[in-house]
Amino acid sequence: MLRGIDVSAYQSSSYDTDGLSFVFVKATEGRSYTNPRLADQTKRARDAGLVVGFYHFLWPGNLTAQAEYFVGKVPQERGDILAVDWETTGGGTRAGASEKDRFIREVKELRPDHRVVLYCNRDFWLNADTTSYAGDGLWIADYVTPGKPRIEAAWRFHQYTDDPLDKNVADFPSRSSLAEWARNA
Repeated sequence: MLRGIDVSAYQSSSYDTDGLSFVFVKATEGRSYTNPRLADQTKRARDAGLVVGFYHFLWPGNLTAQAEYFVGKVPQERGDILAVDWETTGGGTRAGASEKDRFIREVKELRPDHRVVLYCNRDFWLNADTTSYAGDGLWIADYVTPGKPRIEAAWRFHQYTDDPLDKNVADFPSRSSLAEWARNA
């Protein structure tokens, strides 16, 4: 299994890349927030030769505008992975399962040459999701043994801890196989 992390404005732009194969960088949220460290955190990952992903924190409503905002802010480099972060917002609301599905489809339509995956926690996957639609792959958060999330669905990425930062594994045999999967959307 490959090791990776995900970062946002809460993390430094000079995060440690030793032993990593991939990094997901928070890009946007809703229709107005852009991670102020997006460019520097992306450069750090690219300079280390890592597979790069970007994620959008989904709010309910205005899905087309959110999808357009997201793809308008992230680089359009072949092989980058795009993700929707589906969880409860700071305001205590959440997008519904059909909104999550529509957002994934809209991003895929706007960026057909990119893999688009769903990030959510185990509770959302088991209890809030009604469609089991994860686009090109599931990125599941379940804080247990790396690579052993407590779900029956196939997954591509597993976030297994947030201490001291969000750590993930990917279900690929090598960095080159992950990069090839990402390039061949």
